Amino acid sequence: MPIAVDIDVMLARRKMSVGELADRVGITPANLAVLKNGRAKAVRFATLAALCEVLKCQPGDLLRWEPEDTAGD
Repeated sequence: MPIAVDIDVMLARRKMSVGELADRVGITPANLAVLKNGRAKAVRFATLAALCEVLKCQPGDLLRWEPEDTAGD
């Protein structure tokens, strides 16, 4: 998927666990893991805003675009 999720980077910088972040954001640890591992198909802006508020960061600190590997080029 061309969108990479860097929540684990921000968690390490903030010295915070997945469980603590999930509690503070108000989502389940399982749903946070789906997002963190790049398996989510969508994220609500309200969830993204809550993540940014708790982690004191910008959306671009959590999400980045990577070009897809095009082996045929």
